[in-house]
Amino acid sequence: MTDQADAAMPIKFTDAAAAKVKGLLEEEQNPALKLRVYVTGGGCSGFQYGFTFDEKVNEGDFTVEKQGVQLVVDPMSLQYLVGGEVDYTSGLEGSRFFVKNPNATTTCGCGASFSV
Repeated sequence: MTDQADAAMPIKFTDAAAAKVKGLLEEEQNPALKLRVYVTGGGCSGFQYGFTFDEKVNEGDFTVEKQGVQLVVDPMSLQYLVGGEVDYTSGLEGSRFFVKNPNATTTCGCGASFSV
Protein backbone atom coordinates (compact mmCIF):
# COMPACT_ATOMS: atom_id res chain seq x y z
CA MET A 1 0.00 0.00 0.00
CA THR A 2 1.37 3.41 -0.89
CA ASP A 3 1.68 6.39 1.43
CA GLN A 4 -1.03 8.12 -0.61
CA ALA A 5 -3.37 5.14 -0.11
CA ASP A 6 -2.52 5.14 3.62
CA ALA A 7 -3.45 8.83 3.82
CA ALA A 8 -6.89 8.08 2.35
CA MET A 9 -7.67 5.42 4.99
CA PRO A 10 -9.92 6.43 7.89
CA ILE A 11 -7.55 4.61 10.27
CA LYS A 12 -3.90 3.71 9.84
CA PHE A 13 -2.28 0.38 10.68
CA THR A 14 1.44 0.93 11.26
CA ASP A 15 4.21 -1.31 10.02
CA ALA A 16 5.18 -2.08 13.64
CA ALA A 17 1.64 -3.19 14.51
CA ALA A 18 1.29 -5.26 11.34
CA ALA A 19 4.66 -6.94 11.93
CA LYS A 20 3.68 -7.86 15.51
CA VAL A 21 0.32 -9.25 14.36
CA LYS A 22 2.08 -11.26 11.66
CA GLY A 23 4.48 -12.73 14.23
CA LEU A 24 1.67 -13.60 16.64
CA LEU A 25 -0.34 -15.29 13.88
CA GLU A 26 2.69 -17.35 12.92
CA GLU A 27 3.06 -18.43 16.57
CA GLU A 28 -0.63 -19.36 16.73
CA GLN A 29 -0.41 -21.09 13.34
CA ASN A 30 -3.76 -19.56 12.41
CA PRO A 31 -3.52 -17.19 9.44
CA ALA A 32 -7.30 -16.63 9.54
CA LEU A 33 -7.01 -14.45 12.66
CA LYS A 34 -7.30 -10.68 12.34
CA LEU A 35 -6.57 -7.94 14.88
CA ARG A 36 -9.84 -6.31 15.90
CA VAL A 37 -9.76 -2.90 17.60
CA TYR A 38 -12.92 -1.64 19.26
CA VAL A 39 -14.21 1.11 21.51
CA THR A 40 -16.44 0.46 24.53
CA GLY A 41 -17.87 2.64 27.26
CA GLY A 42 -15.85 2.67 30.46
CA GLY A 43 -12.41 3.45 31.70
CA CYS A 44 -11.51 6.53 33.67
CA SER A 45 -12.11 8.88 30.72
CA GLY A 46 -15.45 7.58 29.39
CA PHE A 47 -14.42 5.28 26.53
CA GLN A 48 -11.76 2.62 26.31
CA TYR A 49 -9.92 0.82 23.54
CA GLY A 50 -9.92 -2.92 23.24
CA PHE A 51 -7.94 -5.34 21.11
CA THR A 52 -8.75 -8.95 20.34
CA PHE A 53 -8.03 -11.52 17.67
CA ASP A 54 -11.01 -12.58 15.58
CA GLU A 55 -11.48 -14.93 12.64
CA LYS A 56 -14.63 -13.18 11.41
CA VAL A 57 -15.20 -9.99 9.49
CA ASN A 58 -18.78 -8.90 10.08
CA GLU A 59 -20.97 -7.03 7.63
CA GLY A 60 -20.12 -3.34 7.79
CA ASP A 61 -16.68 -3.89 9.35
CA PHE A 62 -13.83 -1.78 8.01
CA THR A 63 -10.60 -3.63 7.23
CA VAL A 64 -7.04 -2.54 6.53
CA GLU A 65 -4.52 -5.02 5.18
CA LYS A 66 -0.79 -4.61 5.63
CA GLN A 67 2.03 -7.17 5.37
CA GLY A 68 -0.55 -9.87 4.68
CA VAL A 69 -2.49 -9.36 7.93
CA GLN A 70 -5.72 -7.49 8.63
CA LEU A 71 -6.92 -4.89 11.10
CA VAL A 72 -10.71 -4.95 11.58
CA VAL A 73 -12.90 -2.18 13.07
CA ASP A 74 -16.66 -2.29 13.57
CA PRO A 75 -18.69 0.71 12.30
CA MET A 76 -19.59 2.03 15.78
CA SER A 77 -15.95 2.05 16.89
CA LEU A 78 -14.70 3.49 13.60
CA GLN A 79 -16.59 6.74 14.18
CA TYR A 80 -14.39 7.36 17.26
CA LEU A 81 -11.18 6.28 15.52
CA VAL A 82 -11.31 8.18 12.20
CA GLY A 83 -7.93 9.77 11.56
CA GLY A 84 -6.29 7.57 14.19
CA GLU A 85 -3.49 5.08 14.05
CA VAL A 86 -3.10 1.59 15.51
CA ASP A 87 0.51 1.06 16.52
CA TYR A 88 2.66 -1.29 18.60
CA THR A 89 5.39 -0.48 21.07
CA SER A 90 7.83 -2.51 23.10
CA GLY A 91 9.95 -0.95 25.81
CA LEU A 92 10.77 -0.82 29.49
CA GLU A 93 7.08 -0.36 30.36
CA GLY A 94 6.17 -3.52 28.45
CA SER A 95 4.77 -4.29 25.04
CA ARG A 96 1.34 -3.32 23.77
CA PHE A 97 -0.84 -2.29 20.89
CA PHE A 98 -2.14 1.26 21.26
CA VAL A 99 -4.20 3.88 19.43
CA LYS A 100 -3.03 7.38 18.54
CA ASN A 101 -6.39 9.13 18.36
CA PRO A 102 -6.65 12.77 17.22
CA ASN A 103 -10.34 12.79 18.26
CA ALA A 104 -9.56 12.20 21.94
CA THR A 105 -9.86 15.40 23.96
CA THR A 106 -8.57 13.74 27.14
CA THR A 107 -6.85 10.45 27.86
CA CYS A 108 -5.98 8.61 31.03
CA GLY A 109 -2.41 8.12 32.17
CA CYS A 110 -2.12 4.63 30.70
CA GLY A 111 -3.61 5.67 27.34
CA ALA A 112 -6.24 2.92 27.40
CA SER A 113 -9.23 5.24 27.84
CA PHE A 114 -10.27 8.56 26.34
CA SER A 115 -13.08 11.06 25.92
CA VAL A 116 -14.27 12.99 22.88
